This record gives sequence, structure tokens and C-alpha cells, in this order.
Amino acid sequence: MSVDLSTKYLGLGLRSPLVASAGPIQQNLDGVRALADSGVGAIVMYSLFEEQVRHEEARQAEIELEYMDSFAESLSFFPTVQSNKGGITAEYLAHLEASAKAVDIPVIASLNGATKGGWVETAHRMQEAGAAAIECNIYMVPGAVDTTADEVEDRHVEILSAVRDAVDIPVAVKLSPFFSAPGNMIARLDAAGADGLVLFNRFLQPDIDTEKLEVVPGVWLSNPTDSRIPLTWIASLSGRVKASLAATSGVETADDVLKYLLAGADVVMTTSSLVRHGAGYAADLIDGVSAWLERKGLTLDQARGLLAVPADASSSEYERNGYVSALEKAKATYGA
Repeated sequence: MSVDLSTKYLGLGLRSPLVASAGPIQQNLDGVRALADSGVGAIVMYSLFEEQVRHEEARQAEIELEYMDSFAESLSFFPTVQSNKGGITAEYLAHLEASAKAVDIPVIASLNGATKGGWVETAHRMQEAGAAAIECNIYMVPGAVDTTADEVEDRHVEILSAVRDAVDIPVAVKLSPFFSAPGNMIARLDAAGADGLVLFNRFLQPDIDTEKLEVVPGVWLSNPTDSRIPLTWIASLSGRVKASLAATSGVETADDVLKYLLAGADVVMTTSSLVRHGAGYAADLIDGVSAWLERKGLTLDQARGLLAVPADASSSEYERNGYVSALEKAKATYGA
């Protein structure tokens, strides 16, 4: 008897809880089709960045200014936005539209930014191109020492609100865990109308080459240890927010997917495992989840949140008790 893996995410019906998160495989239609053929429930497209949109908007303004100066008396020649139609944004939207038409599962657009502004209106164009939802990837490193925690948090809510106002489709927020009180930040985004919360983004931290005396960009694939922080927060938040919870980072095996589901994730996202093993590896992960559920005699709904923080428990006390227990175990294991 096959196990029913169908589920919901952002109010969308998915055939499985495994989602292909933003990555290089989605950069061509063959990759998109391969992911869909592997059984994933949805596909998140690679990101369109705020900087790309702003650059093209600035270039468009330059083109219009050139025409205005040269042909001020002939308004019929005034260029439209189509004069920059070969840009990255147009290419992204065209690929998004083609991808949405090529597969029979939800295709989610990804918009990556860190400031509020008109660039978020691009989300509306993504909707028009066929996106089933928007993943708003807020990647912000507040390096200025005079930037306050309130300013950082307020900006997240402002960006979400601006994207929400621009579209009628669901909006998820992918964010970092590095807040003074991540739970409260997540609760604010939930209250502000986020349909989904993707936990968490990983900072691409640079390294230093001591021989070449240069900074080396930090880009690496995730590994299972990267799941510890999102696993902890999903277990704490399960049942406490209205938004869908998506887990991301650290997925390599079916066990990693199952851990997130047991903690309470609605869906589990992966990129690194698919980059390592190919798009078809998603089928192995899905088969592993199905086989485990069948062996345990559980449905997906019964397994989801089975090991989340109990509803009647204080998340803070629960985590504190776990911390103390871990230290006691460490003393017994590594002590003299």
C-alpha cells in the first residue's frame, strides 16, 4: 500500500512535502522538468535580486532621458519599458512563465532584497508570469553599527507588506535566524500576513586566504549539521503560527527530511542534495520518507509535529531544559 504524501503549503496543494528550493538546476527548462519528474511537490525558482532590478530601472531612466533630450518635440518616439526588454528581469520573467507552463506543480518565484522600495513591484510581474506564489528572500547584513534592531525588524515587515500589496498570490518570507528574538520576529511576520515562513537562510560567510592576502567568497553546499538551528525553531513554532513552515538547510538523506517533518515542518526544501546528486535524487528522498511512514504505520499528518514542543509547554523552558540536559550528557561523555 502506497503512502499518501500529499500536503498543503501556502494554501497550495502539493503532491509531496519535498520542495526544490532556489538553485542552479532551475536555470533551464530541462532542469525544471527534471525536478518535476522526480516527484517534488513544488519548485522555487532561483532568485531575482533587488540590485538587478534597480540597475535596470536606472538604465531605463537613462534611455528615456536620452530620448527626451534628443527628440523633445516628438513624444510619439518616447520609449516604453520595452526598450530594455533584453534585461535580466525580462529574461527571468520569460523563464518563469515558460517553467510554469512546462510542469504541473506549483512554481514559486523568488525575489531577493534587503531594502524597501519600488523594486518589490516586480512581484506583480512575477504573478502575471504565472508564479503560484512569491518567496521573499530577505538577505540583510546590518553592518552599520548605528543600525538598531528595531530598524532591521521593521524593514523586514515593510518589505513583506510591500510585496503583499503588490500581489494576490501567497507570499512566503525566507529569513535569517540572527535576531535578538527570532520567535518574536517570526510572530510579527506572521501577524503581518506572511503565508509562509522559510527557516532559515544561510549567510554566505567569507574566508581569508593568508597566502594571497585576499578575502575569499564563502559559497558552499549545506550539510546535515546546518539543520540544527531551523530544526530547533520549527519544533518551537509548530502550532503557534498561522503561516506554513518550510524547513531548509542541511537536507542530505530521507532521515533529514523526516526530522524536519517530525519537528512540525509543513514542507522540507533542499538544494544542496540535488546539486550533489542530481535532480532525480529527489525521488530517493521521497521514497525514503514513504518507506519510513509505511514501516512505522503512520500517515504524513500523524508524523508531522510528533516531536514538536508540546502545545502546553513553554518553548523557552523546554529549550532551556534541553540545553541543561545536553551539558550534563556532555560532562558524562567527555568529562574526566
